[in-house]
Amino acid sequence: MRTLLILVDGMRPDALTNIPTAQKIIARAKSTMSARTVMPSVTLPCHVSLFHSVDPARHGIMTNTYVPQVRPINGLCEVLSRANKSCAFFYNWHELRDLVRPGSLTYSCYMSGGRLGYDKVVPRITDHAIEFLNENPTDFTFLYYGYPDAAGHNFGWMGEKYLESVKICWDNIEKAINALPDDYTVIITADHGGHDRTHGSDMDEDMIIPLILLGSAADKLVSLENANIKDIAPTITALLGVQPDREWEGKSLI
Repeated sequence: MRTLLILVDGMRPDALTNIPTAQKIIARAKSTMSARTVMPSVTLPCHVSLFHSVDPARHGIMTNTYVPQVRPINGLCEVLSRANKSCAFFYNWHELRDLVRPGSLTYSCYMSGGRLGYDKVVPRITDHAIEFLNENPTDFTFLYYGYPDAAGHNFGWMGEKYLESVKICWDNIEKAINALPDDYTVIITADHGGHDRTHGSDMDEDMIIPLILLGSAADKLVSLENANIKDIAPTITALLGVQPDREWEGKSLI
């Protein structure tokens, strides 16, 4: 079994209501539209909490600027790498490079959404991930789309351009899913939502995120009630038969 984690930055659950591709995939999956992220609901702190399964108050990253952890915690890729599992990253926001320590990745691909244009980067990085994974079976893969967050900041959450960016991401999510072998479990989520042209508050619009599991392993779900972004790393290690780090705070959903 292999796992693909797809994260769409700034994707609110209510943005998926009128996106046919999203609804088609959700109908085949186990999902909740009421999972929660952490405070502050800001991109880098939320990602560090996802990969390290602790609150920002524990890992110490409170803004989009990375600072070394005073009491370092092993993240998802460190735990998997030590268990001889392969990990790959495909991302388009450079600050995410600090989610993993050197030596933990088998492969990494970065394309700058800010410089190349997020609308162009989404399909390019999707195609590259598909090509790589079909040639190099990988235990855990992280595929990140930053387009909706950029659209939200530039034009406003839930506006026409924001919703179009979410739709483009889901068209590419469907393409990736259809191109992968059947032994992949796919997890689709977001780091935070947003309101107006910002996020970072404890408002539901910022804090509530979707969590979607697709594949045969989804039948093993215990419950998605009260699911939190911190639960994703323990769920992935459980899917791959690896013990979570003892300092992680989240719970496995399977």
